[in-house]
Amino acid sequence: MDHHSAAAADASMSGPMMDDPHMMMTPKRIASAADSARAAAIVAEARRALEKYKDVRVAEADGFKQFLPKVPQPVYHFTNYKNGFQEAFRFDAAKPTSLLYRKNADGGFTLVGVMYTARQGAPLSDLNERISLGIAHWHEHVNWCVPKYGDSDRWTETRDGKPVFGPKSPVATYQECRAVDGDFHKNVLGWMVHAQIFESDDPAVIWGAEHH
Repeated sequence: MDHHSAAAADASMSGPMMDDPHMMMTPKRIASAADSARAAAIVAEARRALEKYKDVRVAEADGFKQFLPKVPQPVYHFTNYKNGFQEAFRFDAAKPTSLLYRKNADGGFTLVGVMYTARQGAPLSDLNERISLGIAHWHEHVNWCVPKYGDSDRWTETRDGKPVFGPKSPVATYQECRAVDGDFHKNVLGWMVHAQIFESDDPAVIWGAEHH
């Protein structure tokens, strides 16, 4: 897509939505038949390539590292930072930035999906070319206060029953973050989208589960 076409495509879409101080979402859009067919092809390709990672040990051997392993989460991200860097320049359904696992009662992991990313500041038209905005809501994590380098144990810290750090924290400004001796990030990682490709064959389930 050339720059003029990209600008026109962006102009036809409303801007990102932000009801949560820590979450920016792309706008809703009606999917075409072509959008649905392309999304189905992405799911099929990803399933074929990533089936082997149902064994989390295989994923770890291939460079996927668990993000925040000590922080309880509904779904854990195992991230491949090489894939994440390359995602800034290309989209490859077989090489997601992260694999998404649910932790089992016995301590093992069940693969449920993947996370794809795009560069911070990417226009909506670029996101739409990767995975249609009519199929999935891309999102950005914004206004995060995180522990300073070397203080990872503080991720579990709470005040008044609420987390001090991360996406569930009421801390959402630079000044508030300084007050709790954290590091403030206006944007975390850029655009991302989750696809629960191993949860269901229903597109509404595959593309509908965003983990805030």
